[in-house]
Amino acid sequence: MAREIILDVETTGIDPRQGHRVIEIACIELEDFVPTGKHFHRLIHPDREIDPDAERVHGISLASLAGKPRFDHPDVADAFLEFVGDAPLIAHNAGFDRGFVDHELGLAGKTITGEARWTCTLVMARTKFPGMYNSLDALCKRFKISLAEREKHGALVDCKLLAQVYLELCGGRERGLDLGSSEAKRAVALAAAAVAYGARPRPLAPRSTGEERAAHEAFIASTLKDKAVWLKGTCT
Repeated sequence: MAREIILDVETTGIDPRQGHRVIEIACIELEDFVPTGKHFHRLIHPDREIDPDAERVHGISLASLAGKPRFDHPDVADAFLEFVGDAPLIAHNAGFDRGFVDHELGLAGKTITGEARWTCTLVMARTKFPGMYNSLDALCKRFKISLAEREKHGALVDCKLLAQVYLELCGGRERGLDLGSSEAKRAVALAAAAVAYGARPRPLAPRSTGEERAAHEAFIASTLKDKAVWLKGTCT
């Protein structure tokens, strides 16, 4: 089964090269595009102030992060790397998330993820809907995905929404028609078993009367004659 990781971060600002840091990171595990229920989520102390513009977006204050671990703590960096393993990483505007994640991993002395393993759903959306507004909110509305949970940008909530958006961008419910997957093969087998009925123990009585059947045969003989397709033995 194909394992992928949906990932999102919230930060103190927009550019790690200016000293901005990750304050929240969340991941959701997918197998064959479906969430497994396994997730990773941490709030992180950034050792710096949070820009007011950023705080207005995600609602996370520096005071609320008091006592939270730094990114280089084993419960963050090591636990994150263990959770994601070598799976592909999926993010909306992936360049932003990758820039921050790899910056934090570098500061922690860990191996960075690298660009090759990331997939950007924003790029996917722009390809599918050129010229349209393709923010996560806009895509959720387009695909009729509920935004009821999303009062502010939060990494875990955004991951849950993005998992649904990613499925839709990859074909949505139509993926259920892919008979190559193990789940699809099992569904086909169950469906086949469900319709493998035996002979009816008590045949149903005919719904037409003898007079009606005789009138029908007379109509065939006088009007359709040899043009009745069911009398030819084969149909084309």
